Amino acid sequence: MRLMLLGAPGVGKGSQAVLLAKALSVPHISTGDIFRCHIVNNTELGKEAQKYMDKGMLVPDELTVSIVASRLKQDDCQDGFILDGFPRTINQAVFLDKVLDELKMQLDMIINIVLDDRSIINRLSGRRICAKCGAVYHIEDKAPANEGICDLCKGELIQREDDNEETIVRRLKVYHEMTKPLIDNYKGRVKMVDVESNKSFEVTTQKVFSAVGLKSAKVEA
Repeated sequence: MRLMLLGAPGVGKGSQAVLLAKALSVPHISTGDIFRCHIVNNTELGKEAQKYMDKGMLVPDELTVSIVASRLKQDDCQDGFILDGFPRTINQAVFLDKVLDELKMQLDMIINIVLDDRSIINRLSGRRICAKCGAVYHIEDKAPANEGICDLCKGELIQREDDNEETIVRRLKVYHEMTKPLIDNYKGRVKMVDVESNKSFEVTTQKVFSAVGLKSAKVEA
């Protein structure tokens, strides 16, 4: 199955994509994860991407499209994939159409995860990440046993640079101006299902799984 997950930053599409990819045994292709890997390894691509991500801006198309093209051409994508965080602009969508045509592939479904801006701001600004193992917490909804300390590895919990409120507001503005138009671009061409993300993570997961025809989901803590 070839799927795309759409939605504003903070709706949880990345976490849902990981679970869905595991359930369907297909690769999870996240441009955000790819860029963050380059940033951690201090590559030239990572340095360039960091400039934009820290400002809540989209990484330019030319730094993104070549990565996705090469990934989709790998053997493990032949039987399906989940696109998470790509495309983010109409130009990227046009590029994706060309790549899929070249590979004689087509998208089976788009899952559009929906949440209002205020809830997104609250969700992201309260998010904390373990600097050591990457575990995710929230100061209200999933607080650690000891403030600032990871329950799993005792590493320090930090706030990502792009999770401060000012940057989140800019990211949402960019989303509404540049990414949200993708919904109209794909309507009528690809089956699209809207999934509300205003309940618990587990409830959202069940809705996502149901949308692709999976009866149940085991959500790991």
